[in-house]
Amino acid sequence: MTQATTMHLASPLTLPNGTVLRNRIAKAAMSEVLAGTHDGTPTEALVNLYRRWAKSGAGLLLTGNVMVSHDARGELAQVVVEDERHLDMLRTWASAAQSEGAALFMQINHSGRQAPRSVTRDPVAPSAVAMKLGPFFKTPRALEDGEIRAIIRRFAVTARVAKLAGFAGVQIHAAHGYLVSQFLSPLSNMRDDEWGGDPERRMRFLLEIVRAIRAEVGPSFPIAVKLNSADFQRGGFGEEESMNVVRALEKEGIDLLEISGGNYESPAMMHGKKKASTKAREAFFLEYAEKVRALTKLPLLLTGGMRTAATMEKVIASGAVDMVGIGRPLTLEPDLPARLLDGRATAAREVDVRIGVSMLDALLQTMFSQEQLARMGRGLDPDLGISRLRVLFFGIIHGYFYNPFRTMRRPAPALSAPSEST
Repeated sequence: MTQATTMHLASPLTLPNGTVLRNRIAKAAMSEVLAGTHDGTPTEALVNLYRRWAKSGAGLLLTGNVMVSHDARGELAQVVVEDERHLDMLRTWASAAQSEGAALFMQINHSGRQAPRSVTRDPVAPSAVAMKLGPFFKTPRALEDGEIRAIIRRFAVTARVAKLAGFAGVQIHAAHGYLVSQFLSPLSNMRDDEWGGDPERRMRFLLEIVRAIRAEVGPSFPIAVKLNSADFQRGGFGEEESMNVVRALEKEGIDLLEISGGNYESPAMMHGKKKASTKAREAFFLEYAEKVRALTKLPLLLTGGMRTAATMEKVIASGAVDMVGIGRPLTLEPDLPARLLDGRATAAREVDVRIGVSMLDALLQTMFSQEQLARMGRGLDPDLGISRLRVLFFGIIHGYFYNPFRTMRRPAPALSAPSEST
């Protein structure tokens, strides 16, 4: 495929607020786990990694989860932004990532109940509903009204700091079973107050976060949202309810909507909704995106399963979506977008990292990718030949047996007074 046949993929995208992204390829969010384990500060390794991706050729770079407080973490070594204490390193990170013309959006999140015992002793959620994943996750405590409002405020503070640090925008993570997604789902939100009880009240948490962020950052700073098409669980958050959320988000004036699906209990974001049609077309959630396009003019970002330039060009040219996201292939080929756009590559490289044990293979996929991110953080190239068993063993040891809270538990700062708007 030549550059001429990727003309739609290579074209700029103007967001509703006027922000221009140089092309239609986004580096999708992936968990880097390269922050300071104790304090959540960005590190030189994280800066090195994004300096490498700055040269990827992508128009948009989405960070992995940046948590709005220390008790919001779902993994060890996630970046935490709850005030300006790490502002200098955040500025260095943003500057490195955007040094070659890409825009960097900070993905901001709260794990809620989706945090293992090794990370938090006090998981919270809309309701005290346990995850169906065995002993690794505690039953969460139901949030009180005042705590919900404080978390909304934390999202706004994190967004304000992101803008101050030079990030080009923020993305609210409202998918994959994290806290905002938990509020949206009738399976995890069984409240009967103003935060739950029907679809309108279940979406209120997300809408109040959007409003609080907009009040902090103003109209010219992009706000994106990552939303599930469905959580693929019987009785859970489904397509009809999701489309109602899309309508509400458009009224709130967001600038970009990313479509995904699933959660830890039903991980469609890892393998896609298992239909032959979606497998054949690569794009896991394309059918839903086509339905959303019929009801909204919001710019749409579709992530999940796309590996060939031909498919990416086709979905952009069709008008079904406005951007495509690439995740794991960029852990192995950090310059893949540039090579797809200029014709040096027609598809992402296929790499089989399975060991043949189905219970472990999905976990290995994530750990193998994170090992490549760590290598690039050290200034090295990806290594496709590293031992899969070694990656799996040390990933499990690190993830489940080291608990930073044994040595430090930093209380979050008070939020009694609103921050100055920027």
